[in-house]
This record gives sequence, C-alpha cells and structure tokens, in this order.
Amino acid sequence: MANTFSRDILIQASDPKSAAAFYIENLGFEVTSEEPDMISLHGKHITLFIEQGPPLGPVLEVAVDSVEAAKRRLLAKGCTLVKDEPDFPRCYIRDIYGLTYNLTSHAQE
Repeated sequence: MANTFSRDILIQASDPKSAAAFYIENLGFEVTSEEPDMISLHGKHITLFIEQGPPLGPVLEVAVDSVEAAKRRLLAKGCTLVKDEPDFPRCYIRDIYGLTYNLTSHAQE
C-alpha cells in the first residue's frame, strides 16, 4: 500500500487563464505549458496545474500501486468519489476530513 505524494497541486477554475494570471502576478509563478483545458505553472517547490472545470479546492496528487484498489478501499471507509476518469486512470477522492486528492498510478510517473 505504498504511496507517493508529488509536488503537483491541481485546481479547477471556470477561467484557467484568469486564475493563472492571478498566480503569476501575485505569487511569481511561471507558465510552463498551456493547453486549451489546462495551464501548468512552475513555482520554486511546486507545480500548479489549473484545469478547466468547477472549483474543487486544492487537489493533491497521490501515486498508488492500483487506482482501483485504493478507490475501493477509500470509498469503503466513507470517502466520496468526486470525479472518476478510469481511462486515464485516475480519480478524485474527498476524504472524510475534507482533503481532496487525485489518485494516480505509480506506472504513470
């Protein structure tokens, strides 16, 4: 059941360009990649991904051995599935303490 927390943080915003401008102007982030639905920003110690979508709050990325096994285990413990993308494979889980994270597979690293 090993996991790895990455230095990546994801947020969703209805207007990713506006959100990116906020972080660039106010916190000194730099754009590293820009796609239609996602903008990647680099800070000294983190990478911030801003994805098109309704706000979820900050989402931490956690790499696990099996996304499906971790998802089943967490849902059985009362966590909530926020977004499921099995073709990626990844899913967003909100735990019972309010933390939201993106479960990804170690194989994707």
